[in-house]
Amino acid sequence: MRQLHGREAALTAFRHRRSAQHDPERHAIVAAILADVRRRGDAALADIGERLDGVRLEAFEVDAATRGAAAGALDGDLAAAIDTSIQRVRAFHERQPSEGFVAAGADGVLGQIIRPLERVACYVPSGAATLVSSLIMSAVPAQVAGVEQIVVATPPRADGSVDPALLYAAERLGLTAVYRLGGAQAIAALAYGTESVPRVDKIVGPGSAWVVIAMAQVFGEVGIASLPGPTETLVVADGHADPEHVAADLLAQAEHDGAEPVLVTVDAGLWTRVEAAIERRLATLPTAATARESLERRGAVVFVDDLPTALEVANAYAPEHLCLLVRDPWSWVGAVRHAGGLFVGETSLEALGDYAAGPSHVMPTGGTARFSSAINVRDFQRVLPLIGLSQAGVDAIGAAAARLARAEGLEAHAQAIEARLGAATGEAR
Repeated sequence: MRQLHGREAALTAFRHRRSAQHDPERHAIVAAILADVRRRGDAALADIGERLDGVRLEAFEVDAATRGAAAGALDGDLAAAIDTSIQRVRAFHERQPSEGFVAAGADGVLGQIIRPLERVACYVPSGAATLVSSLIMSAVPAQVAGVEQIVVATPPRADGSVDPALLYAAERLGLTAVYRLGGAQAIAALAYGTESVPRVDKIVGPGSAWVVIAMAQVFGEVGIASLPGPTETLVVADGHADPEHVAADLLAQAEHDGAEPVLVTVDAGLWTRVEAAIERRLATLPTAATARESLERRGAVVFVDDLPTALEVANAYAPEHLCLLVRDPWSWVGAVRHAGGLFVGETSLEALGDYAAGPSHVMPTGGTARFSSAINVRDFQRVLPLIGLSQAGVDAIGAAAARLARAEGLEAHAQAIEARLGAATGEAR
């Protein structure tokens, strides 16, 4: 891990964070894939899937019999773990306020009507293993929001099948459909629709750089919840932190391909102990090669003089996951401004949040926690302002509104307002 000393060195390094989303060549390749799917539909999906995934599929939706059979054959312990995750995530999101309001007064009625989206797609990446937890973290908030049609798109395995654990989760959630589609072509099908894949209103979930670029390019045709980049964890730790816990948390992040594990500490001696713990753990870690590459290429340890500076550095980085492994961690919560998720104390490990704590683990990356949030119920709802003014309400604000309209050069607006002024009394205006 590269070592940075002091606030300024850290902030300078963080300004140059960059992802493959900015690669012009990839953008051009993705644009060609999107255009092909938009033009040729299912035929393009079959051709592109054969070329990129090594398997040619003529039918993309997993049929009900296959879904049921695969789910029924799942290992009992894994099925129970999926059930626990679903229950915890649902219980958490059901606590989020999602009601509109209607307020009546002398001027009439004002309010907000909350309507769920009609059709949402959850993209679930697949590599060495299918990220079943990402389906739960995306689909459950959508269900709590009231979305009736939720579909899944996930890359097929080499034999064209889908991970049984994913099918079990889809069945337990009662989702509408599972499509064996991955990559930019999956995003194109969901955004534009094909003969066999109906278009959706919004796409959520993490994915590869190709998937994220595709999401960026179809935004506007379809809603996109976020544009996830490489996953990241920033650990703020002092001399009271257990070096084994710090090492474990950094490695849990680093074993994702391209991850960004960052430690900010006020104790240089702690890093010596953490580094030794990391090496011990890497010796037996099955994902050691990926973890070591993440640590060496994208990892960093930042040395600062005090915890206020550590939190300032953390806020500037705006990490996906911010872990406070310090003495009296709750006293520092108020200093946190920018983070996708906040993990307070030694026992609030981020890895547990990935599966069963409750909040969605689909969180903003790449510094976007400065202006965006983890997936939640509101991501799947539309807010419709409701205006039902009385004549008294029109008379109370009409003149001011007409004056503003004329200041903007919009005379027809002003006249439309003035046509209603005093209408109840028949006064001419």
